[in-house]
Amino acid sequence: MTRGRGLDRDGCFVREGALDRVSAPFAPVVAEFRARTGALFGPGRLHSSYLFGSVPRGTAVPGVSDLDALIALRDEPTDADHAAVRAVEHDLDTAFRQVNGMGILLFGVDRLRGERERYDLGWFVACLCTPLDGPDLAAGLPRYRPTSLLARETNGDLFRSLPGLRERAAAATTEAERTRLTRGVARRLVRTGFTLVMPRWGGWTSDLDESAEVFARFYPAHAEQMRAAARAAWAPAAYPELLEALLTGLAPWLAAEYLAVHGAKAAPPGAD
Repeated sequence: MTRGRGLDRDGCFVREGALDRVSAPFAPVVAEFRARTGALFGPGRLHSSYLFGSVPRGTAVPGVSDLDALIALRDEPTDADHAAVRAVEHDLDTAFRQVNGMGILLFGVDRLRGERERYDLGWFVACLCTPLDGPDLAAGLPRYRPTSLLARETNGDLFRSLPGLRERAAAATTEAERTRLTRGVARRLVRTGFTLVMPRWGGWTSDLDESAEVFARFYPAHAEQMRAAARAAWAPAAYPELLEALLTGLAPWLAAEYLAVHGAKAAPPGAD
C-alpha cells in the first residue's frame, strides 16, 4: 500500500474495511441487520449485502456513529421494498443506543454492475463497501484509480442538488430536522471537496478531517469553511447557523469549481 494514500503498489484503491474490524458494541447491530435483511428479502431476491463507513473501518464511536449498509437485490427494488427498508432503519436505530442513526442503500444488481454506474456506485461497492452476505459484486468490477473521471462521476452533480437542498433547508422547522440536514450537507461538501483535489493529491481517504486538510492544501482561501463543515459533520447540533452559510457560500463555489475542473456528472436517465 502507498503509505497514507489508500492505494496499492499499482496505484489502485485498496478496499476499505473488514468484518473483523467491527468493534464489539456494534456487532449486535450488524447481526440484527443481517437477520432482518435475510428475513425481509430471502435468498430468492437478496443477492448480497455490505457495510460501509466507520463501523467496518473500525473507527465507529458508540452513541455517535451511524451504521451504513447497502443491499443488492437480484431484481429492481419497488416502492414497497424501500418502505420496508426505512422501517428496518427506524427499528434498529430505536433498539440500539450505540448507533446514532441507520442508513441503508437499496439497489438492483443490474444497476450496480452496469456501465452507467461503473464510476459511481460500482466504484463505491468495489472500494468502499465491505461484503457481509452473498457473492461479492466487486469480483466483476474493474480496479480503480484516483482519476478526474472518477471525481466527475462520483461528485460532479452537486450543482444539480443545490436547489433541492436549499428547499429542504427552508422547509426544516424542527431542530432535529435541521441537525440531520446539516450533518448530511456537511458530509457531502467535505467529500466533494476532497474528490475535487483527489487526482492532484493522488490518493484516497474517507476520514473527514483528513479530507478537509487535503482540500485546504489546494484551496487555502476556503480552508476554514471546509474545516467547519468537517466539524459539523460530526457534531451538527453544535453549529445551528452553519447550514445557511454552507448552502449560500461554500456549496455554490464548490459546485462551480467542480464543473470547471472535472465537468458535470452524466445526467440520470430522463433528466433534462
